[in-house]
Amino acid sequence: MTSLQDSVVLVTGANGGLGTHFVHQALDRGATRVYAAARRPMQWEDNRVVPLRLDVTDPESVAAAAASAPDVTIVINNAGISNGAGVTGDLDDLRAMFETNFFGALTVTDAFSPALRAHGGALLNVLSVLSWIGIGDGYSASKAALWSATNTLRLILSRQGVHVAALHLGYTDTPMTAGVDAPKNDPADVVRTAYDGVEAGDAEILADEISRRVKAGLAAPIETLYPQLNAR
Repeated sequence: MTSLQDSVVLVTGANGGLGTHFVHQALDRGATRVYAAARRPMQWEDNRVVPLRLDVTDPESVAAAAASAPDVTIVINNAGISNGAGVTGDLDDLRAMFETNFFGALTVTDAFSPALRAHGGALLNVLSVLSWIGIGDGYSASKAALWSATNTLRLILSRQGVHVAALHLGYTDTPMTAGVDAPKNDPADVVRTAYDGVEAGDAEILADEISRRVKAGLAAPIETLYPQLNAR
């Protein structure tokens, strides 16, 4: 199990709706330092927060960030985008989304793995309920890929003393979902659940009822998960 008390946390996408809560709640739980990483890092009023320039799509930027933060004990792969890309037609936007949501997370993980191994730390990948159900088109595909990679990373890094956790959540009230007309989670509640799971040593953290329902339905016939197929 990993305690936030006296930890050093790196949060990617720290300027976003979930990211700011990851920063503040890490401090509330006793982190001594939080690296608030973003492409354009903002200033924070708490001197325990260290703004860190990190573009997850730029390997040189990631390597520089890792070199400047060798004391990290917990990495939160929170950076992500949703640009409306589909899995058919022009795939340029889909590639851009994979660069952030999939390859970016793996690049950060690889760069910070030495620090996590040295400190017996933890990695949390922020996924989505849409990693289990394809209604999110290209976004679902990118998160499904990261879910699969997270399972593989768990097998590899657990042998090296690093705990790997995945966070699944439905629609949450952040700028990314501003145009979505549906009930949404409170991001503070999601992050609280995420940190509870990390500290409990959970491998898979389900933040809401919809994530629990969809996960439970994965073993059902495909037509159960996608009832629209029955209308053909």
